[in-house]
Amino acid sequence: MQPETTSAPVVSAGRTQGGTFLAWVEGLRPQQWVKNGFVFAALIFSQHLTNWNSNFRVALAAGAFCLISSAAYLLNDILDAEEDRNHPAKRLRPVASGRLGVKLAAITSAVLALGALATAWALDRRFLLTIALYAGVNLAYSWFLKRIMLLDVFVIAAGFVFRVIGGAVVIHVVVSSWLIVCTTLLALFLALSKRRHELVLLKSGASNHRSTLANYSPYFLDQLIAIVTASTVMSYALYTLSADVQAKFPGKRLELTIPFVLFGIFRYLYLVHQNEEGGNPTRLVLTDPVLISVVLIWAASVIFIIYL
Repeated sequence: MQPETTSAPVVSAGRTQGGTFLAWVEGLRPQQWVKNGFVFAALIFSQHLTNWNSNFRVALAAGAFCLISSAAYLLNDILDAEEDRNHPAKRLRPVASGRLGVKLAAITSAVLALGALATAWALDRRFLLTIALYAGVNLAYSWFLKRIMLLDVFVIAAGFVFRVIGGAVVIHVVVSSWLIVCTTLLALFLALSKRRHELVLLKSGASNHRSTLANYSPYFLDQLIAIVTASTVMSYALYTLSADVQAKFPGKRLELTIPFVLFGIFRYLYLVHQNEEGGNPTRLVLTDPVLISVVLIWAASVIFIIYL
């Protein structure tokens, strides 16, 4: 059975004030803010977690990324409204469904972007540059990069890397090249899994939702996912055993956290292939109890090993 499509908003009239507010909040996608947890990576691995000033600065940096990412989501929803109406789930988004007006969404996006840039300017000039580059890349993605095969998933991965770099520059520490590599590979793994889910869910109607999906196939994506999965695990394992870790954390057995990374990736692959999920990585992380548990155990074990 083909997914139901429509070229008109699901809700076109009768927006109430309360309904508009709820749609406005939904349009910000606050559940996606969990991605900004990557901003704290440099704080943890630079051994600044016990420095309260560093914690405060990184928390503000994460807040700035919440503002700029919500601005990007709203802009993307405006530009993608017609295509989203060809998706069984995305057609219910506030702008695509007509529950949130385009004008209000555009104004909110602009205000949030200005708020993020102002916060970044107050924190650090290099962090301002990081936020500005993140915004520029997302703007380019919304306009045309999302329609270029392979480049679309690399741009998604770049968003995670910007978060990691932002968390480092705001506390004036050098970001590890290993951290950049591992973040890039993990983000590519999530992005490719998302594309696979869209392709499998929408089948022959996939290109009507996202034109670049016509260039992908489940087999091709499975090959890419296999490559990135192996690379992610190997990169993390090599990092924990590297001379860099031995010099920075002498006597610490960070390699003991490798099984948690393996288990987490295996669990995610199970959800993607057996349960046909993966279209919304954030929802999976927040709703799958096994995945939540392994992420929390990994984070706790890393902090325990580094700081105790």
